[in-house]
Amino acid sequence: MRRREKFVLSAIILSFGLLGLQYVSLEYRYYAVAALGLISYGIFSWALSEDLQRIELLLLVPVPALFTTAVGLFYFLLPSDILSKIALLSIFGIGVYANLLTANIYSVAKGRTIQLLHAAHAIGLFLTLITSLLMTNTIFSLNLPIYAVGGLVAVSHFPLILSALWVVQLTPKIEGSTVQSSLLLVFLLAQFAVVLTFLPYSVWYTSLFLMSALYLGVSVLRSYLIERLFSRALVEYTLVFIFVAGLFVLNFPLK
Repeated sequence: MRRREKFVLSAIILSFGLLGLQYVSLEYRYYAVAALGLISYGIFSWALSEDLQRIELLLLVPVPALFTTAVGLFYFLLPSDILSKIALLSIFGIGVYANLLTANIYSVAKGRTIQLLHAAHAIGLFLTLITSLLMTNTIFSLNLPIYAVGGLVAVSHFPLILSALWVVQLTPKIEGSTVQSSLLLVFLLAQFAVVLTFLPYSVWYTSLFLMSALYLGVSVLRSYLIERLFSRALVEYTLVFIFVAGLFVLNFPLK
């Protein structure tokens, strides 16, 4: 079976798996999502098996598996009408295929530069942000204790951040600077998430602000790791930060 056929088949199988979640009893739905996430890890490993190395099992495959888990958790928060379900299933199938294509480009690009690598970086970061948005939306919707919110944000975002930073260099092993940068950003995001639990923002605003912080953090650290954190880039990131901070203040609910 050709690689593209594997990708399409994987997207179809997982879309049916997501559809099957609505038939699971409420008390078992989180177990079902966890099972779907584990199954997706196996499916993604099979679909990418031609060029897959051990380090990629740790850094590339978990990202689409987390995307599947995040969509599965968010699936239960949607309205019960059929149009919402169909729309999410369609977007999910496209997202799975895009995740596989992006991971495949990273896998092929090891040790050499290919033209699609820059596009893969952009698409991969976009999918990482969407995964973060859906994951944090679910976490904040559950009204968990503060320590649980910070812990879940940290645990769910560490694989995303580690992968997002590793792919800009595609080194044969995980460099210490990549791990340290990932831990720093995870710590900051967890602290930000804890602070947001004390503020009267809606769940969507909270998730969007956290996603914006993730985007800024990953962008700055990527530039730092490849030694391209020039003054112009710093000015651009600072302007984005000021813009996001302004939105944060302007949207503060006064009542």
